[in-house]
Amino acid sequence: MIKLNQKAPVTFAILFLTTVLFTNSVSLSAQEAAAGYKPAPLPYAENALEPIITEKTVQFHYGKHHKGYADKLTDLVKGTPLADKKIEELITLSADQADKVALFNNAAQVWNHDFFWASMKPAGGGAPTGRLADMIKESFGSFDEFKKQFIDTATSQFGSGWTWLVVDGKSLKIIKTGNADTPIAKGIKPLICLD
Repeated sequence: MIKLNQKAPVTFAILFLTTVLFTNSVSLSAQEAAAGYKPAPLPYAENALEPIITEKTVQFHYGKHHKGYADKLTDLVKGTPLADKKIEELITLSADQADKVALFNNAAQVWNHDFFWASMKPAGGGAPTGRLADMIKESFGSFDEFKKQFIDTATSQFGSGWTWLVVDGKSLKIIKTGNADTPIAKGIKPLICLD
C-alpha cells in the first residue's frame, strides 16, 4: 500500500479522477514482453505528486516494489511459451489456477501498478466533467457521494489490496480486491484504482 504524506487529506483517493480515460491501456506488445517485463515508465517525474505522495515513496514503491514484481514475472516465464505473452494474457491464463498462483500474482501486480501510476497526474483531482461526471451522478447520485463511498471502501480494506472504480454494464461501481487480484481477471473494465 502507498504511504501518503501525513499532511495529505483523505480525499487523495479522488485526486486523479479527471485524468483517467475510458480507454486506458497499459499492455505490453509481444515483442516488449519477450525482452522482459518492466514497469511502464512513469508519466511524470518522481517528485511530481508531492505533497500528496513524496518522491521517496514513489522511488521505493515504483523503483523497488513494482519493479520487483516485473523482475519476478520475467523470471517465471523466461524460456517458456509464456515469455512472449502480454500481461493481460498472462493474467487471463493464470487466474483461478492453483498451479499458477505466482504467475497470476506477479502479472496482476505489474498490471495493477502500471494502471495505478497512469491514473494520476500532478495537480490532478477535482470534479470530473463530461461523460464521467454524468455516469458518476447516475451511479452514485453526486460526486460527493461517490467520493464518500470510494474513500469508505478504500479505508475498509483489510491488509494489502486495491480499490477500483469500474464500469458495470452502463453504470459505475466501486469494488475492492485483495492482494494481487484485479478486475480484468474477471473481464471487468477498471477506470481508476487506489493501492
